[in-house]
Amino acid sequence: MTKTTILRRWVSRIRTEDRAAYTDYVKRTGVSDYAAITGNLGFQMLLRDLGDGTTEVITLSWWTSIEAIKAFAGKDHRKARYYPEDDRYLLEKPDLVEHSDVIIEG
Repeated sequence: MTKTTILRRWVSRIRTEDRAAYTDYVKRTGVSDYAAITGNLGFQMLLRDLGDGTTEVITLSWWTSIEAIKAFAGKDHRKARYYPEDDRYLLEKPDLVEHSDVIIEG
């Protein structure tokens, strides 16, 4: 049986002027939480300025199983995980995240 890697993808927006502060905030919260979970294979945060004063934020994380994701996100692994100060930065807070099976890796 082939071992499956699961990609978890979350997307939101922040004010472009908050890029540095939000990045520091995520380093203090999410980074350590991802790293503490057995079954997390890595993570990235991507920023893309949209040209309208907002910046798209995408987090990607790779996992060994749904059970590992639940250890990070809670019982309903499909729900986004938020932190107390997120309301200060996020312009939108989607309820759900995307999960995909990684089929080809290079």
